[in-house]
Amino acid sequence: MTFSLTARCAQTGMFGIVVTSSSICVATRCAWVKGQVGAVASQNITDPGLGLMGLDLLQQGYGAAAAMKILVDARPFSDYRQLALIDRLGHTAHHSGSGVLGTNSVVEGRDCIAAGNLLSTTDVPVQMVKAFEDSAGEHLAERLLRGVEAGLAAGGEEGDVKSVGIKVCHQHDWPICEMRVDWHDEPIAELRRVWQAYEPQMADYIQRALDPTDAPSYGVPGDP
Repeated sequence: MTFSLTARCAQTGMFGIVVTSSSICVATRCAWVKGQVGAVASQNITDPGLGLMGLDLLQQGYGAAAAMKILVDARPFSDYRQLALIDRLGHTAHHSGSGVLGTNSVVEGRDCIAAGNLLSTTDVPVQMVKAFEDSAGEHLAERLLRGVEAGLAAGGEEGDVKSVGIKVCHQHDWPICEMRVDWHDEPIAELRRVWQAYEPQMADYIQRALDPTDAPSYGVPGDP
């Protein structure tokens, strides 16, 4: 049903998640990221509240392993949940209950963790982590996108993916990159197209938020 890559950039301190699924609007339920805090993927039979709770625990100073133990014990139905998180130090933790659907697997890498269920093969998260690690030096969003592309190329999930989302946060209260493609025949390819359009403009939008007096023109009709 879902595979995801949750990660941080050790050089910049950014955190992010990319997640894709045969279900609609997967990123709405599964991707939880907070700048300078960490990231949590809550998936399978999803409880979005676990994502919010995970971020709260990480912000309070709990490390990955301690936060995960609390999450698993905090609510009923943990057997149905698949969770993955990363803390501010790059430590990761995960949980896959006995009720997680189909072929499922989790792979931890350097500053990243890939998790999936109803997978066509357990090689999917392996290839996601490899693509992330091999693209060190690129923007975190680019690395996440390469990861999900590699997961799809490795076989993806049992059904056709129909939605995908990516979210990256830095030192602000708001995400610097948040994009979704829903109910699309090729959502990951479409997300790549949108990212390629947005990436050259991203720094300008950040600057406009921080100091519009020192930002480039808006480049829209009517802008002098």
